[in-house]
Amino acid sequence: QVQLVESGGGLLQAGGSLRLSCAASGGTFSLYKMAWFRQAPGKEREFVAAIRWSPTGVYYADAVKGRFTISEDNAKNMVYLQMNSLKPEDTAVYYCAADGRIYGDPRLRALYNYWGQGTQVTVSS
Repeated sequence: QVQLVESGGGLLQAGGSLRLSCAASGGTFSLYKMAWFRQAPGKEREFVAAIRWSPTGVYYADAVKGRFTISEDNAKNMVYLQMNSLKPEDTAVYYCAADGRIYGDPRLRALYNYWGQGTQVTVSS
């Protein structure tokens, strides 16, 4: 059973930067994709960024393209989300997700079996 633990959230002003981390454990050899999603109050959980192995690829939501970067450290079983030029509309709980299936669009929430508990990011104006 894969377990995911996020960290790195916090409160900061618009224009600032933050790096989120996701530590994966338990069966990580079976994973083919990992992603970040976020959920703002009163809104549905939405895709932010994903990284996929076999074939390799990275994907971003239009709202974060050019500002956020997803990366991974396989040796440490970690996935990161570097967030720059943060805006108040980036305020949300950020969730790490993972899945072992090769097929499917990495941007689809329904294709992720494993989820972390989330970490809060609050950006003030």
